[in-house]
Amino acid sequence: QVQLAESGGGLVQPGGSLRLSCAASGIIVKINAMGWYRQAPGKQRELVAVTTLGGTTYGDPVKGRFTISRDNAKNATYLQMNSLEPEETAVYYCNADILTARGMRSKDFWGQGTQVTVAS
Repeated sequence: QVQLAESGGGLVQPGGSLRLSCAASGIIVKINAMGWYRQAPGKQRELVAVTTLGGTTYGDPVKGRFTISRDNAKNATYLQMNSLEPEETAVYYCNADILTARGMRSKDFWGQGTQVTVAS
């Protein structure tokens, strides 16, 4: 029904920047929220950033360095990541709360993830 596709991951040196993209496709009535989570091997998935109608929330480790944005016309979200550190190496997942049918509850969707590796 709905798919989220991430792109933009890759290898970057410490202190460098990357911009991740995520686009939702399928039957979409309304996107309530879009955001990014990340998960390193053996660790819990954690919030990176999420944007809703009420505003934007960032995980503490990325505040001041990462910026999330939305393009509603494209059903897309972007994550600008600056001053990257090796500890931020992880698979980054796009997440969205999407209403796919009126009268029904919105659902949570996840992308397949894109690898971000911060290393020299």
